[in-house]
Amino acid sequence: MGRAHGNERRKAPEERDDALRYQALPRSFFERPVLSVARGLIGALLVHEQPRGRLVGRIVETEAYRGPEDRAAHSFGGRRTSRTEVMYGAAGHAYVFFVYGMHWNFNVVTGGVGQPHAVLIRAVEPLAGQRQMAARRGLPVDSPCLTNGPGKLSQAFGFDRSHYGLDLCAGPVYFAAGEPLAVRRSARVGVPYAREWAERPWRFFAADSPWVSRGPRARGRLPAR
Repeated sequence: MGRAHGNERRKAPEERDDALRYQALPRSFFERPVLSVARGLIGALLVHEQPRGRLVGRIVETEAYRGPEDRAAHSFGGRRTSRTEVMYGAAGHAYVFFVYGMHWNFNVVTGGVGQPHAVLIRAVEPLAGQRQMAARRGLPVDSPCLTNGPGKLSQAFGFDRSHYGLDLCAGPVYFAAGEPLAVRRSARVGVPYAREWAERPWRFFAADSPWVSRGPRARGRLPAR
């Protein structure tokens, strides 16, 4: 076969992705029960459209938080502050909070208005924009630690306070359909203060993904969607 000429040159993966068109998941996807959304987001895509290019990651780990009864949720006991207010609003909006004085965590609100439920996006597999992610993280582009944790992926994707309350059904940050993956579940990470609620198996993760963060041992394998 002859050598490619002009615009026929082979494009890099990130260049090819920039030409793709993703469709944001509808609000009805997030208006479902929080456990269904947390499970359903495994394999879906997290997309951030930026002037410098698009960032895309396949979601491989989530956690569900179901206030006001869930002791691990920020909305436990009906707590309603400027920090948690967005959780009481319409599904499909971003709940972003600062933790340990150093990391932002990115969540999506679920359920009906007045139900303070949310899904934490814990880890993604980078698919596009890896150079930008690596620059933000100060790591090699092929590092397995690029996005394998909630604070890590938030830094890689550039999420911060400015994204609080963002409509994730309209962009520039949104979720798109991905591919079905086999899913496992376990107790959530780092919530021992939640007493008996700490043992609820409300963490979902892709069964065979190397991008999943460390955490409690899995309690079983669910079939791909």
